[in-house]
Amino acid sequence: MDDDNRTDKALLNKGLQRMGICLLLMFAGPSLLYLALSNDDKPLYIPLLVISLILCIGAIAMLFIGINTIMNSIFKKK
Repeated sequence: MDDDNRTDKALLNKGLQRMGICLLLMFAGPSLLYLALSNDDKPLYIPLLVISLILCIGAIAMLFIGINTIMNSIFKKK
């Protein structure tokens, strides 16, 4: 079998780890956003809202980075 077309397993593991981080952020961000929006009269409303929006944006970014890493491990030639 030709070694040039093999999947880079270390890079694949890195991509799967990034997708795992994305999964955690996909639950944490919207949960915190719901908490922030349901308690808009509390003093921590603005900081919690900002943190939750950063987590939501981070989830989207980690999704694209993880998919890109997985695709590079499968299709990129050395």
